Amino acid sequence: MTETEVRSTGSTDVVLYGGKGGVGKTTCAAAHALALADEGRTLVVSTDPAHSLGDVFERNLDGDPREVTADLFAVEVDPETGQEAYRNVIEALAGEFRDAGLRISDEDLERLFEAGLIPGGDEVAALEYVARYADAGYDHVVFDTAPTGHTLRLLDLPDVLAETLGVAGDVQRRVRRAGRAAKSMVLGPAAYWGSGDGSDAVESLQERVAEVGTLLRDPSRTRFRVVLTPERMAIAETERLVGRLAEAEVPVDALVVNRVFENDAGCACDRCRRDATRHAARLDAIDDRFDLPVRRVPELEAEAQGFGALEQVGPSLLD
Repeated sequence: MTETEVRSTGSTDVVLYGGKGGVGKTTCAAAHALALADEGRTLVVSTDPAHSLGDVFERNLDGDPREVTADLFAVEVDPETGQEAYRNVIEALAGEFRDAGLRISDEDLERLFEAGLIPGGDEVAALEYVARYADAGYDHVVFDTAPTGHTLRLLDLPDVLAETLGVAGDVQRRVRRAGRAAKSMVLGPAAYWGSGDGSDAVESLQERVAEVGTLLRDPSRTRFRVVLTPERMAIAETERLVGRLAEAEVPVDALVVNRVFENDAGCACDRCRRDATRHAARLDAIDDRFDLPVRRVPELEAEAQGFGALEQVGPSLLD
């Protein structure tokens, strides 16, 4: 589904950029977001723990959306968000234990937190930001994801958390029932007053994780673009990532081949001819290896920086 088609449905267009470290994911995500801002209210989110989105925009960014230009906002994921979600689950479980009459000290609670019941604080934070902004009134949300390893863990996390939180929820319900049964022996029906108030941290996180898992697999709203350079290692890693995305049923919209040297000036020097020939051969290999649309982003001049560079890249990424 194109950006225009998504807008006509009233849904937020979600685009995720991923790939090997150092291939220019942040630049491509920022450039695409800048171009989309001409068509509607746009947010670009960096979920990479090693943030560089602020550097690209030459702005100071944090965990809240900051206006970059008219209709363009940017935010860098705060990993503490994932830790906060995790701590809420641990505290909810500890509360049930205490209500059941089991002694849980603050030191015990801290040990539970540090034990890592929920894996991947950075990835949990990324999921939280996807859930938070996918339906926050923006026409487009563009995600600059972390390098491939982090992205694969992010894709696995909804299923991992569904299992982990399912176990945690079962434990919580059993302890709750046991605690109420014990109280009912003393208090009778009053032991059940005030229960089921809907503020369950475990169930809340479960629901948000499930929503994100569904969104990531929804081709009517979500597109994943894999960024690579015309180099052998980047092509090989792209093949692995595309395979995992297919297994996870995450729709891949296109490959974005960044920093393509095209020698438009027709320079006859050995270096220019060699680079143009090598990149042309690699582009042919990419076309042969992948059954996906390929977008080519030309290598920019060394002095192209800031918004000027982004404005050069953006048109190559629009539908």
